[in-house]
Amino acid sequence: MITETKCAQFDSLALETGETLRGVQVAYETYGELNAQRTNAILVLHAFTGDAHAAGIDHEGKPGWWANMIGPGKAFDTDRYFVICSNVLGGCRGTTGPASERPGTGRPYGLRFPGITISDMVRLQKMLVDHLGIERLLAVTGGSMGGMQALEWAVAYPETVEACIPIATTARHSAQQIAFNETGRQAIMMDPDFAGGDFYGGKLPARGLSVARMVGHITYMSDESMREKFGRRLRNREEFSYDFDVDFEVESYLRYRGTQFVGRFDANSYLYITKAMDYFDLTAGYPSLAASLERATSRFLVISFTSDWLYPSYQSQEIVNALRSRNHDVTYCELSSNYGHDAFLVDVGEQTEIVKGFLTRCAREFRGAAR
Repeated sequence: MITETKCAQFDSLALETGETLRGVQVAYETYGELNAQRTNAILVLHAFTGDAHAAGIDHEGKPGWWANMIGPGKAFDTDRYFVICSNVLGGCRGTTGPASERPGTGRPYGLRFPGITISDMVRLQKMLVDHLGIERLLAVTGGSMGGMQALEWAVAYPETVEACIPIATTARHSAQQIAFNETGRQAIMMDPDFAGGDFYGGKLPARGLSVARMVGHITYMSDESMREKFGRRLRNREEFSYDFDVDFEVESYLRYRGTQFVGRFDANSYLYITKAMDYFDLTAGYPSLAASLERATSRFLVISFTSDWLYPSYQSQEIVNALRSRNHDVTYCELSSNYGHDAFLVDVGEQTEIVKGFLTRCAREFRGAAR
């Protein structure tokens, strides 16, 4: 399946800060066909460094970031469902962000881009869903930051969401999670080539962005998965060099991942999106998490993974307990995996069967209610 990235244009977007963003573009892809009743649409929400290309193969031969979950016969079966995925606000893969041209200036926003939140991302997605003529989504789903967006959808637009599937996520960041993001941000901003965010057209802050990615990537894997993949194996040598060149396989891998990241991601987007994650707090303005979920009318399927130490299972369990305290329809599954936080992207066997069964039930009951 060769996929096409499309773009929708909107005159403006009101932000949570009170500012208004003018001339907003959002990149998105769709898979499958929307049925005549418009009751089979699923919105997939990507994690931090993802984009609109979630499934199929693009024109460069690159598979979508969740191609093992979206497609014919897969968890999000495109023979049955119409799947939508858009690049988030603040991103750098087709949706308006810091690298976009600031209206009236002919230059990129850089750090003049306004502060954004998960709520702002979801508000733009709602505009896209309305643009596509869909009144109610069968499901919203995503892992990590995508799960935060799914939760925000369920609370902000309860009349639009039939089912919510947050995976490996949280209702708000812990101090440790904020700390990891701040380490990455500081690595970028301390790069001499960062130039106060005005590096476009010049030398990129490649060293800082690469280090930020290296730190982030460590948190995505588990101790066991790193031990299995790398152990203490040396890289193209039989003994230590006793200098600061690459000795270990894991060092080589992290450097490779960091360098690769620089070629596809914008340093300013890294700053803005990590801040949006840190600002996210589903309890803000409410006395408790349970109270914040009071408005939600969705069925919920919450999934976590045993080896995920970046978004540990206790954070998913807090969401589940809050939902149950308000008598919401919620199913919780903690899946066994050695892959750490990356499990939702790579360890999809059991996850697929659980999602399939949940969606089948939701679709059957949604169609019945729509008659």
